[in-house]
Amino acid sequence: MDISKTVTCKAPINIAVIKYWGKRDEKLILPVNSSLSATLHIDQLCTTTSIAGSKHFPEDRLWLNGKEESLENPRVKTCLQEIRKRARKRKISDDESNPEDWKLHICSENNFPTAAGLASSAAGYACLVATLAQVYGVQGNVSDIARQGSGSACRSMYGGFVEWLDGESSCGSDSIAQQVVDENYWSEMRILILVVSDQKKHTSSTAGMQTTVKTSELLQHRVTLIPGYMETMRKAIKDRDYRTFAELTMKDSNQMHAVCLDTYPPISYMNDTSRSIVQMVHDYNSFHGETKACYTFDAGPNAVLYVLEENVSEVLSLIHHSFPPSQDNKEYIRGLDSRIHDIPQGLQCAMKRDPNPGALKYIIHSKVGPGPQVVTDQELSLLDQNGMPKKLAS
Repeated sequence: MDISKTVTCKAPINIAVIKYWGKRDEKLILPVNSSLSATLHIDQLCTTTSIAGSKHFPEDRLWLNGKEESLENPRVKTCLQEIRKRARKRKISDDESNPEDWKLHICSENNFPTAAGLASSAAGYACLVATLAQVYGVQGNVSDIARQGSGSACRSMYGGFVEWLDGESSCGSDSIAQQVVDENYWSEMRILILVVSDQKKHTSSTAGMQTTVKTSELLQHRVTLIPGYMETMRKAIKDRDYRTFAELTMKDSNQMHAVCLDTYPPISYMNDTSRSIVQMVHDYNSFHGETKACYTFDAGPNAVLYVLEENVSEVLSLIHHSFPPSQDNKEYIRGLDSRIHDIPQGLQCAMKRDPNPGALKYIIHSKVGPGPQVVTDQELSLLDQNGMPKKLAS
């Protein structure tokens, strides 16, 4: 098979500290408010996508996590159409294989559970758009295309801390992502993902947002507060002001979930373990008399803690004490090197809840990382020399 071009990319997830919840335009995925997130390192959590283009393929095909999927998904189709539209604006030389004649084989996989509230769609669509842009030679900011796949995917197009502007244009041209600072700016920041459940969530983010926009009066009030939150958060990040960053992160998370409860019928993404984690973090900060850890929850029960590197060992040890692993859990802490130790008796006594063994499935220790990366080693491509998946689900 004559393959004109094959590209493989990896793209990260991102975890918002100022949340996006609700759309003003469902088709274009235009948010009711701006948002801001940290991009997590692709070494711990990422989507990998390989795309092969050839004029000899009879049709476009897509495989996700080893299973062939229909390309009738409107969001996938939109990303393909928008990239191809921009590619047509490029002048193609006479001796260059014309990408307009190609059909594509797209193969994508996550190294973490899908649809479990771990931002899989953000990484997935960011990776799709980043890889398509490489295949077609499309340059510039394509975050507005990623946005039309999954809103938060636009923030995964950049590393470091990234904001997604809500924009004013009805066509969405100014609703784009832009980098606040790069991944090296606040190098001490660490992220701990506490996986309470890796099962598919009961209410999808898309469905939840639609109901919230229709029924929540509290959401309308939240929208008026976000511009101030964004300004405060940008300044805290640029000043490396952890206390302000952490307290606003927790307050914004609490508010988003209050909006979900204000939805009718109410939506509850957090569970008892989630609420125990919230209590643990506040007890920990109270014990020290300062803010040394903060939590945020997306649309799911899993907690994400932002902690400075100097406090990671103590916080991980506290988590291990409060939510000890089950005996058969050999990979309780994954990702970056982690050290745990016995916590002081005083800190143990400061915890207002008894330890809850087995409540956490595992913890992922990560840091702020770069945006999508091209994989140059062809051995790591998900597609073989004929443009077919190397691995298929049984």
